Order: sequence, then structure tokens, then C-alpha cells
Amino acid sequence: MTLSSATKPVQEQYDVPAIMAGIYGDGIIGLKGAFPREWVAQLGRELPELYQAALARPGGAVGRGTNRHYVEIHPEDISGFLDLVTHPWIVAVCTSVLGPNYKIVEIGFDVPNPGAKDQPWHRDFPATSETLVDRRLNSLAFNLTTVDVEEDMGPFEIAPGTQWDDPSEFDHGMFPPVSLFPRYHALSQRKLPKMGDISARSALTIHRGTANVSNKARPVLVLGVDAPGAGHDEKHDLQFTRAYYEQLPQEVKDHLICRVVDELEPIMQGHTIEGLMMGDA
Repeated sequence: MTLSSATKPVQEQYDVPAIMAGIYGDGIIGLKGAFPREWVAQLGRELPELYQAALARPGGAVGRGTNRHYVEIHPEDISGFLDLVTHPWIVAVCTSVLGPNYKIVEIGFDVPNPGAKDQPWHRDFPATSETLVDRRLNSLAFNLTTVDVEEDMGPFEIAPGTQWDDPSEFDHGMFPPVSLFPRYHALSQRKLPKMGDISARSALTIHRGTANVSNKARPVLVLGVDAPGAGHDEKHDLQFTRAYYEQLPQEVKDHLICRVVDELEPIMQGHTIEGLMMGDA
């Protein structure tokens, strides 16, 4: 299903100062009801098939802790890619925070399965001098849940404002020492999004997945976007078949860092996070 066959979101004038204040302040913002539930339900039918295929392929899924995986996918593996990257709120957030020449570098999904444990508090990659010195954020992660998240399903937890934390004592620039955990616990907010909600965050804001004590998986789609020159495309392999790519609108092509191929190739995951693969909190 595409949005053209469901309900197109209203072309709203989004509040740029509020977007900037949210990303530079708390480090996370959201939009409720961005997509119809039936659109999300279709995505929810597609991801489990991609997950099983990835688990069966060497390097197809990377561990992010006990019973928890990340899978990078090809955009054309899901029916709603074009709807996703042209959603007016996503476009507004990318343009406001990253500039008009922002680049889409990654699409994939996280799956915290039943039995997933608390992750350690972390960033998804080290902060660079652009953030630490120049105080600019040059990348965003968008998340879209495929299920209504409940308290026992291992909700995402984030410590607002910590994208600016000094990482000099962090292991690999990403993992704060245990001595800082009480601060993150005190700041922490658990997110319980519903099908159709979108969030955008700086992946430098300290966060973690929590323990999934339910009997249900919690798949969440991830879209990674960079400002020009941020360099995270080096860890990913965004691919399109020539036939699919040629049908994309030029305004979408302008925002892609990708390979155009005759036949899609298996993705060997480049964005591994060793501290999450080695254990839980």
C-alpha cells in the first residue's frame, strides 16, 4: 500500500524553530499519526520475511545484545520507501537540521525479541569535532514502529540533552562509564509510540533498548540521514536496481548516496557496535 491509495498527509507548514529546538535541546522529536495504520501494517508484514532471510544469510543480521538484531535492507524490499522519504515532516526535519542538501545513507530495522535484555547506555557512533567543537549536529535517525509499543515490550529509552555530553571518558567514544548511569536513569524517558508515529533523533543522544519481557517482538524501521560530508555512508551500502532508481523522482535521487546496480547484492553489515554485540547492561 502507498499513501496515494490511503490518506495523504496534509501538507502542513511545520515549525522550523520548534524542530531545531527539539533536536538541539532534548535530542529527539516526534510526530504522532504520521502514517495510516494500514500503511504500517503492510510494513509489519514485510519486515518479518526480511528478518528471517537476513538471519539465514551470513552477515545479514548483526547482534545488538541478547535476542536483539539490526538488519540493513534494500529500499525496494519494502513497498513504502518512497512514501517514507517524501513524507513532508521527514523532509522538513532533514532540511531544517541538516540543510537542503541532506543525504539518505541507510535504511534498516531493529528487532528486540522476547528475552532481549537492557542494553548499556550508549551512542550509535562517536561524536566528531563538528559536534564537540562547532556544536553542530550532522546526522539524524528516524524511527517508525510497526507495532503499538507497550511497557513490557522493551521500549526505547533516551536521556534528553545528552547529545552534548563530553565523551572523553566514554569507551570507544560511545559507551559512558557506569558511574554516569545514575544521571541517565534520572533523565531517562521511555517512548511508547503507536503504529503510524515517527520520531527523529540525534544518534549521539545517550539511549538504550530496555528488556523485552513480553512474548512479542518490537520491530522498528530505521532511516539514517546525513548532512553533506558527515561520512556515515561509508558504513552502509544503499543499493537500487537501475529499473527502480530510474522511476524515482529527481527530488528523491538528489538526496541519495547509493549504488545503482543491475541486480541487488547481499548487504554485509558495516555498522556493527561491538559493545552491544558483546553483552547487555
